[in-house]
Amino acid sequence: MQRPDASHILIIKHGAFGDIIQAEGAIHDVRLNYPDARITAMTSPPYHNILGRCPWIDDILLDTRPAHWRLDLLWKLRQQVRALAPDFVVDLQNSERTAFYFRHLFAPVPWSGKVKGASHQRRSTDPDKIHGLPRFRTQLEEAGLTVTHADTPDVSWMAEDVSHILEEAGIKPGYIALIPGCSAKHPQKRWPHYAQLAEKLHGAGYQTVTAPGPDELALCGALPSTMLTGGSFLDWFKLAGVLKKAAYVIGNDTGPSHLAAHLQTRGLGLFGAHLDAARTGIITQRFDVMQVDDLAALSADEVFARVMRDLEKAAG
Repeated sequence: MQRPDASHILIIKHGAFGDIIQAEGAIHDVRLNYPDARITAMTSPPYHNILGRCPWIDDILLDTRPAHWRLDLLWKLRQQVRALAPDFVVDLQNSERTAFYFRHLFAPVPWSGKVKGASHQRRSTDPDKIHGLPRFRTQLEEAGLTVTHADTPDVSWMAEDVSHILEEAGIKPGYIALIPGCSAKHPQKRWPHYAQLAEKLHGAGYQTVTAPGPDELALCGALPSTMLTGGSFLDWFKLAGVLKKAAYVIGNDTGPSHLAAHLQTRGLGLFGAHLDAARTGIITQRFDVMQVDDLAALSADEVFARVMRDLEKAAG
């Protein structure tokens, strides 16, 4: 299919955090295909700061995702998108909501996405045949774009300088970052042996750090590791700075682990049977996974041995 001509492109990506990170490569490709176009990102409030810093995006359209019965808010959003008048929409969310927007909010416009009736419809919709990062690559290719980054997002631009935070905490280069938490709704994703692993890493001469969110203080406080809070809690950009500077990151299937993977940091994700790790897009040349049927049965000795092998290989 031929790529549409466009001078103003609207990219839709509402969330969630891991998906925002993974979409970075596709957004980069849109920019490379349209170097002179104005690119606006439609996103939800939790992620406007991230996409607002993305070097491939010019403007942000904030979408609070109103309920369908809030006709007043939907009408206001309809007026906003019609005033923007994009001449190409790239729907990287591909949700029921964005399908509703396609049918009811937007004027007829070239549209890349899986919604029925889109001018550049994403045909590869079978989740058993396309998942993880390839879904972005396939969508852009089917819209006629040249794709070079969709499979390899790199959010290094998110990383702020955190040297002062590390120095104040007495953390030296070569430290290892641990990510022991995850959403409270998914306790099955938590590996329970970070304390034992931290002790083994310390015995091997490594400092370990955590960067807890507001609901992870008790979890991280129970580990023999240095908590980095910067006097409060680290935002996504300071967290990215900590993860980018780490020699290695070990984490559960959670947003910060995906962030580390796409900062091109060396690391390891610990996965149980809840989801095939290959589907998540977390595996990169530097970031791998250990996946087992029962996370509780994965011992600290096993993870420690894997981490040591990876670090020795990197040093050699």
